[in-house]
Parts: sequence; C-alpha cells; structure tokens
Amino acid sequence: MRCLVFPGQGVQRRGMGAELFDLFPEEVEAADAVLGYSVRELCLHDPEGRLGDTRYAQPAVLLVNALDARRRRAQEGDGAEPVAYYAGHSLGEYNALVAAGCLDLLDALRLVRARAEAMAAVRGGAMAAVAGIGADEVAAVLRRARVRNVYVANRNSDRQTVVAGDREEMAGAATALRGAGARAVVPLPVSGPFHTPLMAPAARAFTAALAGAEFRAPAVPVFSGVTAAPFDPARAAALLAAQITAPVEWVRTVRALRAVGVTRFDEANGTTLTSLLPAIA
Repeated sequence: MRCLVFPGQGVQRRGMGAELFDLFPEEVEAADAVLGYSVRELCLHDPEGRLGDTRYAQPAVLLVNALDARRRRAQEGDGAEPVAYYAGHSLGEYNALVAAGCLDLLDALRLVRARAEAMAAVRGGAMAAVAGIGADEVAAVLRRARVRNVYVANRNSDRQTVVAGDREEMAGAATALRGAGARAVVPLPVSGPFHTPLMAPAARAFTAALAGAEFRAPAVPVFSGVTAAPFDPARAAALLAAQITAPVEWVRTVRALRAVGVTRFDEANGTTLTSLLPAIA
C-alpha cells in the first residue's frame, strides 16, 4: 500500500513552486485573496526576506505542498496505485487533511495563517537538531542534566531528534548532549520553541480560530503526528491545538503506517521526510 506524506515548515526556499503556479492560476489567485499578498512573489523572489518568518513560511509551504500534490495526481492518471493513507509532519498534516477531503484548501489556509501568527508570537525560543543518539537518550540526558525548559520536540528518525526550548537554556542542553555522545547539535533557524509546553500561549490563541472550523470524515485515512493513529475529525480541534505543544511523533507514525501495510512512501514538495525512512527501524 502507498502513503503520500507532506513536509512542514523548514522546507521553504526561494524559488519554491516555480513549476506550479502557472498550472493552478485559480487556486493561486484564491490563496492570494485569503492571505492578502502574492504567494507567487513571496516564493519566487522573496523581496523582503519573509520566507524566514513563520507567519509567511507556513502558508507558503501549505500552498506549494497542495499544488504539488494536485499536479502529482493529475500526472499519474487513473492507472496509478491509489493512495491508501496520508500523513504530514507538523504543518504538513494540514495538507494531509486537505488531500483526504477533511478540509478545503482555502479553509486550511485560513487556519494555518492563524496558526502561524499564534506561533510567531511566542519568542525567545530556539530549536536544534541532535544527531548520534536516539530520542529516548536525548530525553534522559536532559533530565540528568536538569536542564529546565528544553524538551524533545521532533522524533524524526532513530538517528535524528530535534530539541527545543528557552534560548538561553539551550546552550547548557547542547553541552550536555555533546557530552553524552551526540555527534552534532545543530541550531535551526527558528525563533520559537515549537512543539514544546512553552508554546501553550500559542495553542490557546489558536484554539479560538479552530472553534468555527468544520472537519469532514476523511475519504482516505490520515495518520496524526500527535497520536500516530488515524486522525479523528470529531477530535480535530483538540488534536490540532495539541500539535503546537506536543512533540512530532514521526518515528511512531511511520512505524504505525508500516504496521497497517504501507510499503511505499511518496512525498509532495521534496524528499525531506522520505530521506528519513531508512533511519527508522
């Protein structure tokens, strides 16, 4: 069986979507109307350097992911192996919900715009990718070192874990992790402690935006990155708010998808997630 996966924030780059915008002019025009600026101009030229800003990066990635998935579907035609499951990494889960029919693209854009604004409002945080030791050992090191306000944020593979937390306390965390055998602790270009309890103000703010959203039953199952289980539209608001403060359980999600029979993973808008698969036992 086949699963299509969608990456999240971090894959944005200048020139992103260059081959897509002319293929879907109506969708691009509608997205511009929702967001109040030209996504094409942002992605292709980024004249004001806004792609590094969470408020702009998240909607841009969502739209490019969605357009790439639509192009992929059109190119494959009716004879292709159908997608049996969808999944996404953090922000990418909104793309999975759109692809599965839970949300319309423009409704997803509105939610992601509110999500990005709420997340960008939490400042003073930092994130870093840790290589060389597993997520359980990373968590144990942080406990032993008594580093406060630094947490496991993404369990991306058996070889890569992302930690996040208070910017000042991250230095002590990095020292402890290197001392425990981490091969590298690489800072990531973000301003917030995403996917940690420090994001609670953002989750509360985003809950208000989720209150009026309607989620349909998916035509194809979507696996949640919070629970590593099929997404329940009846719990959509709770799951998507929790996503902001909970770690991204990508390792568990991939293992759960394999357990239900997925043998082929395809990815929209790049190979960020599929490149992690060989390092997930």
